[in-house]
Amino acid sequence: MDVLRPPLVRIGGRVYRKNLIQEQDLPHEEEEEFYAGPGDCADEPCDAFVVEETERGFQCRVEVPSPLYKYIIGKKGETKKRLETETRTSISIPKPGVEGEIVITGQQRSGVISARTRIDVLLDSFRKKQPFTHFLSFALNQPAIQEKFLQFKEEVLEKCSKDHGVSSSLFQNPAKLHLTLGTLVLLNEQEIQRACDLLQRCKEDFVDQITGGQPLTVEVAGVEYMNDDPATTDVLYAKVHMKDGSDRLQVIADQLVERFVASGLMLKEWDRVKLHATVMNTLFRKDPTEERNNTMPGKSSFKERESFNGRNILKLFENFHFGEVQLDSVRLSQRFSSDDSGYYATSGQLCFS
Repeated sequence: MDVLRPPLVRIGGRVYRKNLIQEQDLPHEEEEEFYAGPGDCADEPCDAFVVEETERGFQCRVEVPSPLYKYIIGKKGETKKRLETETRTSISIPKPGVEGEIVITGQQRSGVISARTRIDVLLDSFRKKQPFTHFLSFALNQPAIQEKFLQFKEEVLEKCSKDHGVSSSLFQNPAKLHLTLGTLVLLNEQEIQRACDLLQRCKEDFVDQITGGQPLTVEVAGVEYMNDDPATTDVLYAKVHMKDGSDRLQVIADQLVERFVASGLMLKEWDRVKLHATVMNTLFRKDPTEERNNTMPGKSSFKERESFNGRNILKLFENFHFGEVQLDSVRLSQRFSSDDSGYYATSGQLCFS
């Protein structure tokens, strides 16, 4: 890393310089250590958060989801001790599993600010390593679409089952057909509520104007693959487009992601959302219970994947018509869950009408 141009970290709408952190690959993430040399508090943005003056010095409070406490504590409490020693502060952390605030106290305002900044950077680093818990989605599991999808599956197996790697285990669960707009890591009820509230603000700010309060008619037709060589396909998806030829669906998707990224609830991965509905995925092959929605471009899996030869499928089903669907809401969907319809459980939603 160029020390004159350190990476920047966006936290709470502000941008910080990221100090050098040496990380060790250990069996458990909670055993990772946090290394940072003494910081020059004069370089820190002293107005970035509230530091209260008390009878005993200074104090700063920070809300942290309980699953992240362990990263501040470290193995045998070493990370917490190091932070306290180097910043000359005392850090109070709630008991494991109890939601609350971390309280930083110290004699010097600069020391409290330094400790808070380091905790923010540390948490941001480890939050990025958490598997996503929720995602914004458009449901495509209407009965007519499911019926055509099952027809597609039957015909593919009938005509292409002898092609390398093609099997029934590759196909999406028809009840969970969807478009993924972006993924989120929401670690407690407060963060879920923040995401729900932001969805409603997006509805008021721009979605209602784009949709006119009416559902969007979308056509699902044609298939395409993610990677470079159709002979070694991992993800095959159905293409979607607005029936009226407009780009309103794309605009809504892009603006929603932009707002969620700006809020800090979502990480920016692409300039535009790739609207696609996964129909086949090699992640499904080994474990039939494998999560069916981690199919965003660029997402990788540590599992060994056996690709399939999709050339004949692409040739024979290039223009397969899955049908039309009325999209009337954006859902905050919960990973590894199902509702009564078989779709993902909904934590919140933005309705068009």
